[in-house]
Amino acid sequence: MEVVEIISYYIYEETKSIEVSFRLSYDAEDEVRSDVLSIEEAKGMGFDLIQDDVDFLVNEEEDDYSFVEDFFDIETLDEDVLITYLNEYYIVNPDRLPNSELF
Repeated sequence: MEVVEIISYYIYEETKSIEVSFRLSYDAEDEVRSDVLSIEEAKGMGFDLIQDDVDFLVNEEEDDYSFVEDFFDIETLDEDVLITYLNEYYIVNPDRLPNSELF
């Protein structure tokens, strides 16, 4: 069992969770698995899935960074880290692996 592809994900800030749809190595092209995972549980396993990322908004040639402070918080998720976390999570918790559904 290996997670090989993230189909989609959504970060729920209010519940500190991530809804993720993914495909395992032995799933068919029209199969997908979906789960809702706790961000705090991932942190407890040593995975920091969410990073605040405003670096791409800053032009390093300009000295005025004040506009960044006024901009909304941007959170990003590294899909490679998410795949690694999912693989470890389902090895430790095989009973929590969701069943596949037709996509």
